[in-house]
Amino acid sequence: KGFTLIELVVVIVILGILAVTAAPKFINLQTDARTATLQAIKASMLTASTFVYSKSLIAGIETTGAGEVTGPPSTANPTVVVNGSAGAVNLNFGYPISTAGTAPATEPATDWGLLLDVNTNDFLITNTVTGYVIVYLADNQIPTATTDDCIVYYQEAQTSGDQPDITVVDCQ
Repeated sequence: KGFTLIELVVVIVILGILAVTAAPKFINLQTDARTATLQAIKASMLTASTFVYSKSLIAGIETTGAGEVTGPPSTANPTVVVNGSAGAVNLNFGYPISTAGTAPATEPATDWGLLLDVNTNDFLITNTVTGYVIVYLADNQIPTATTDDCIVYYQEAQTSGDQPDITVVDCQ
């Protein structure tokens, strides 16, 4: 009555094989969760850029490119105010800029900081790659290219009527 030693060993071996087969699927959950979070940030960036574009339409500056404003403000970029008096966002054809141009070098990342209001313990925003604003996980290294994994990058509208490009590079 009961199980023999051989039967127990066979069951343990079968369970071991199943565990080894299933483990990679469960290990990949963290990577999938990070990628899903970046997809959510992309959606937030799209919503924020659409909101800013709506404000630029109301102000009648949706066709004005960066650097085309004469006189104040000193950045020579068209701007709209967001979050009450929290700050002005620099624009290029109605959307937030991604290239500093005539603005201070950190201005695009600062503008997106106003728009996204992300927790800096989890995510950071940079424009270290020329022409792009990049949101990345705080525990990753600062991105040096748009091909780095686990980032969301934003490229401003290039001409009047264009929309910005917002892309997620999946986590590996």
